[in-house]
Amino acid sequence: MDADKECGLKVDSDYVELAVEVFSMLADATRVRIILALRDGELSVNELAETVAKPQSAVSQHLAKMRMARIVSTRHEGTRVYYRLENEHARQLVADAIFQAEHTLGGTPRHHHKSRAKGDA
Repeated sequence: MDADKECGLKVDSDYVELAVEVFSMLADATRVRIILALRDGELSVNELAETVAKPQSAVSQHLAKMRMARIVSTRHEGTRVYYRLENEHARQLVADAIFQAEHTLGGTPRHHHKSRAKGDA
């Protein structure tokens, strides 16, 4: 059984266009920062706004788009709404993009130093 073919990793996959939409959704610094803020758990809009240093109204608009794209989901507690990442994939995409960005600076990227310090080859 070829897992790559089953999950859409073929050149002619119908998922390619959807993947481009995901990249488009993540092509915004505020949204990337929101994902980084949510990687350790859920936060309210106010907490997110403070963390990413953006107005609450702007963060709410970004979260609405990310929710429609199923990148984040919500939990209601009284009048408060808490946001969390829908799954681990957005977190991993952002981490990989950050790691790729580190490579553009030349030299050995920081994430490679961390692996070596842990004894990983």
